[in-house]
Amino acid sequence: MKKLFFLAAILLSTVACNSDSELTTLVENNEGYAPVTVHVSNFSITTEEMSSPESTRRAAVDPANYSPVGAMTLAFYDADGTEVYKTTQLKSATPSGFGTFTANLQVGTYTMVALGYAYSDGDVFTLTSPTVATFTTERPREMFSKVQSVTVTSSSPLDLSVTLNRICSRLTIKSTDNRPAGIGSIRTTYAKGDKAFNPTTGLALSDAGFTLTNSPSTDVGKVITVSSYPFLTSADDEEEEIDITIEVLDDNNVVLFTHTIENVPFKRNRKTTLQGNLFTAGTSSAAFQLETSWLTDPDPIDF
Repeated sequence: MKKLFFLAAILLSTVACNSDSELTTLVENNEGYAPVTVHVSNFSITTEEMSSPESTRRAAVDPANYSPVGAMTLAFYDADGTEVYKTTQLKSATPSGFGTFTANLQVGTYTMVALGYAYSDGDVFTLTSPTVATFTTERPREMFSKVQSVTVTSSSPLDLSVTLNRICSRLTIKSTDNRPAGIGSIRTTYAKGDKAFNPTTGLALSDAGFTLTNSPSTDVGKVITVSSYPFLTSADDEEEEIDITIEVLDDNNVVLFTHTIENVPFKRNRKTTLQGNLFTAGTSSAAFQLETSWLTDPDPIDF
């Protein structure tokens, strides 16, 4: 049996549009198998910056040049949901051809799952099905996904073009005071959200919340910034409010300072920024209006 070739050349872009339509490709002749060439042509990235919530940017970037994406996973599942192909590429281990895959597929109808995501040494990410994927290590990462149907009916070559969409949110925490000596890490607890998600819908698999820890590399005497990427249970056009607890730990993981910010607004594919004095004794809380504090206010949320 001839091999079917699957080629994905991913161009990353910062754009405001989504491409959610399902693409089904049919080839009509009598051979029963086909070389399949797939070009993942864009990343669809909607960015709602705090300083200009209505502005967006559009650019085409080769995957090798887009530093946040360090890994790509491609999988095909047959009509019964059985995995027939899955592979992961790491950018660090793929000096050339990052984003190019070859798959041997029989004639039939498949669900294709294509994921591009940030990667750090030690990360453990598992794709189980078109509806289940999870980061089993502490931190979820920035994630792009596309799930679509592909039907192969003959031996004529297929040439497909797909777009991956960012499906996570982002929280950035900035200190307005300088890092003192003896600070080891920043622990962030989400009261809702998840590290596991559905690649087809982009939604979190649960709303139980999770905790992660960042170890800032910022020198003593300077402000720090840490970020994380939760998956939400809300759809693209919906906001979700989550209580956030920030704990400052010393080198022995003893809690030095605690700050609780209630009803922090999140939205998929959007950035929320919290800023305040992290290294000050006492517990802080802040309440704010969703519309004015995130989507239209040019300033970050103070706590």
